[in-house]
Amino acid sequence: MRSGLISVDELRASLGEVTLLDVRYRTGAPAGPEEYAAGHVPGAAYVDLDRDLAAEPGERGRHPLPEPAVFEAAMRRAGVRADRPVVVYDDWSGHAAARAWWLLRYHGHLDVRVLDGGWTAWLEAGGEVETGEGRASEAGDFDAVPGALPVVGVTSVQEVGVLVDARAAERYRGEVEPIDPVAGHVPGAVNVPTSRNLDASGRFRDRASLATTYAEVGAVPGADVAVYCGSGVTAAHDVLALELAGVTAALYPGSWSEWVADPSRPVATSARP
Repeated sequence: MRSGLISVDELRASLGEVTLLDVRYRTGAPAGPEEYAAGHVPGAAYVDLDRDLAAEPGERGRHPLPEPAVFEAAMRRAGVRADRPVVVYDDWSGHAAARAWWLLRYHGHLDVRVLDGGWTAWLEAGGEVETGEGRASEAGDFDAVPGALPVVGVTSVQEVGVLVDARAAERYRGEVEPIDPVAGHVPGAVNVPTSRNLDASGRFRDRASLATTYAEVGAVPGADVAVYCGSGVTAAHDVLALELAGVTAALYPGSWSEWVADPSRPVATSARP
């Protein structure tokens, strides 16, 4: 079992011994509860990204970190316990699942894993499907204590040694911007799109391949690394990939949506910082 990940076969062998969270979500797509009700991994509880894994949008960005009490209540409703491993999955190449993984780790849970390949991999392997609204088999007892993983804020993000932009290359270069009001990237940032973390099957690449990819931009063990994206959600995918590669990286939760909320902040639009 790779740290931070669990395979379909490993999950099958441990069903009933882990807390399962279904965090299916896609930016701009219909919400996940309907898809969850139509079919999910047996025993999984649904977690809503907008409601449970983020605060209301505003000056801190489109998906600010939730208040600890709100996150704690959501995790307890989903049955998360401090002494029980948690597995999270989605159908969005692990992006929403990585956000849940990061938040649980950040708030002090020690054993959280993303299902490698997600819902698609589960179905392709013939995994059993449960339907209906579902609910946690028992209430959780998780205490959310923030601070277990590093973060950087809007005033310190440019001081980071290696600042990674996890968005698609065309957004990083400022050629297009489908969501936020300003195109471009934080000056000094380098680009490693989350798509580079995955192989053709939609699973995370092996440690050596990931390490090579991130070493290209200077993100190596011991370096001062932080990651941002559009709103702080998909950046967690790069943080997870970096952990798999042996690199500890901070998250900039506000990300580009917070950065451009103040028009006085500088913006770069070239292919290079």
